[in-house]
Amino acid sequence: MTPSRRGPSSSLWTRRRTIGAVAIAAGLTMALTGALLAACTASEASPQADGTRPAVIGDDSAQPTRPAAPAPPPRPAETLGTDRQRASSAVVAAGAADAPYNYAPALMAEGGRYRMWWCSQLGAAPPPGDDVLYAESSTLDGPFRTNGGAPPAPVFSGSPGGFDKVHTCDPSVIKVGGTYYLYYTGAAGDHARGNAIGLATSPDGITWTRANNGGQILAPSNEVHRENIYGSGQPSALYLDGRFYLMFTDTTGAAAGWNGAGQFVLRSPDPAFGREVESLTPQGFRTIPGTVGNRSRSIVDAFSADWMWVPALDAFAVAHETDGGTTITFWDRDFRRHPYHPVVVRGPWQEGPGLARTPLGHAPPSADGPCDRVPVDLVRSTANTAAPTDMVRFGLDLTGTRACRDPAGALRALDGFATPSPQRTVDLVAGGALVRVERRAVADRLAVRMLERRPTVLDGVPVAARLVRGAPVRRAAGRGTAFLLDDGRLWPIADAGLITANESPVTEIIAAEWDAIAKGPALVVAAG
Repeated sequence: MTPSRRGPSSSLWTRRRTIGAVAIAAGLTMALTGALLAACTASEASPQADGTRPAVIGDDSAQPTRPAAPAPPPRPAETLGTDRQRASSAVVAAGAADAPYNYAPALMAEGGRYRMWWCSQLGAAPPPGDDVLYAESSTLDGPFRTNGGAPPAPVFSGSPGGFDKVHTCDPSVIKVGGTYYLYYTGAAGDHARGNAIGLATSPDGITWTRANNGGQILAPSNEVHRENIYGSGQPSALYLDGRFYLMFTDTTGAAAGWNGAGQFVLRSPDPAFGREVESLTPQGFRTIPGTVGNRSRSIVDAFSADWMWVPALDAFAVAHETDGGTTITFWDRDFRRHPYHPVVVRGPWQEGPGLARTPLGHAPPSADGPCDRVPVDLVRSTANTAAPTDMVRFGLDLTGTRACRDPAGALRALDGFATPSPQRTVDLVAGGALVRVERRAVADRLAVRMLERRPTVLDGVPVAARLVRGAPVRRAAGRGTAFLLDDGRLWPIADAGLITANESPVTEIIAAEWDAIAKGPALVVAAG
């Protein structure tokens, strides 16, 4: 029962805990089992939620009878070290006034601050039901407040007449190309399997406009009806290699566990998943019509999970709750194997974690050891007064990543970092390329951090382009602003101050001219 004057049916938390509470509690045990399976190699453990059979990568029954060459043995999962375990000494964020609960946070490191959106309920925000609150802080230890120091405020609530007319909850926020995308669980009431996933966009992360004409972008598949009738929701989004990736719960999915636990994955170049949608299946990603069907593979047995892409590990990290705390399960880029054994961020919890991520949904780099360590920080609810609340920060560093063991790994791990060049200039790693920057003041504005010592692994990496003093700038309405570098490509920028710092002339061009010029990676601070 929700501790609110609005009655026992006024929260999505009530729906997913009261309806099938026994099933969800059992799911915690299954989640722990899933974490143990994650420690196995790809040949030992099934990637499916129910664990009943291994994934089938292909069918060779129609092949000639000649004996095939033996397949190479799968690479064993590596063991990462951990240190710098940490936790805040107090609650970091909570809704003010009559907010009875606080859970399901989404965190973004951007512009020297941490921004957080989460699920709560305020009487001042109509209609009665779950609201998405917002606040920010200079540190993960809080306190999180709105701009100017005011208490956290609702920024997104139910829409009259919509699929989400009562509840908006479980936010996941990323920023791509200057636009913020909010993926959320919406519901019109408490009817069975009524939860669905919606999308809203924003120029600032505070004022939101519903996408898809206010309609849902993903509904329950209804492949299997179970005792747990939650439906679909709890989305977590990230952006990688030109595609939006969406992980989510669907208690009606075919590969969900008996209790509805499981996390499914879709990807698309369209943030609303209206075209070129691919679903992760036992055979890999396969194109599907729309977003409703083919829930044939789950990547972890859990509810309310979060994830991020970790460039230093070239892997996905999925955070989900188990008995000991938050387990981090790793998947390679193609979801074929677990490249690393799971890691546990220990401590109390009551509801799923929110990982501190970059605007793209990636892991922030380590400021003092990007080649050897990765910080993992998260916020989760630690108390339950009829619904989860008391959000606390926990974290640790992954060590022994050896991300700079080769040039490709170094370019991933050092994205956004700058280092002295052999020519007494500065080399900036940007989007997997090395850019030689003539002016230190310009490099300082572009870099996450300036490394005092140059990693020797970069010595064999060719310079992709040079940003010299006075390099021309091109600007087009509706397209953006970019340096035109000596490789003939446009390298987009978001910081207008770079133009002045580099003493660059600006030429206005039309959109067609902009589109005709090849593009380099964006010259933006990768870690926000």
